[in-house]
Amino acid sequence: MRPFLLAAAAVTAPRVPLRLLGRGLAAAMSTAGPLKSVDYEVFGRVQGVCFRMYTEDEAKKIGVVGWVKNTSKGTVTGQVQGPEKKVNSMKSWLSEVGSPSSRIDRTNFSNEKTISKLEYSNFSIRY
Repeated sequence: MRPFLLAAAAVTAPRVPLRLLGRGLAAAMSTAGPLKSVDYEVFGRVQGVCFRMYTEDEAKKIGVVGWVKNTSKGTVTGQVQGPEKKVNSMKSWLSEVGSPSSRIDRTNFSNEKTISKLEYSNFSIRY
């Protein structure tokens, strides 16, 4: 790479406070206000329509942690944790959007609580 391109890349690189470097998503989120945790179950046409994959992608885009999995009764269940605003965004997505081919009839949320630290370091699909 040419030296002037390296300089340009350094100028346009996103700025991250040094205190957050190497501490990961969990550390960055802990400074963003109260942390919330909520369990969810999504009913409707939510299996066989890439719902879990889209849920994982959306969670990572929003910046929450937790998990998602199919159930034997044809629903999708999981848990979301993160700053309250981000958890609320994910709750809206789980209730109103979902994957392109899904049909969400209803979403139940339970065990919503304030937590002192995140229990997960990322968002994952469980099997």
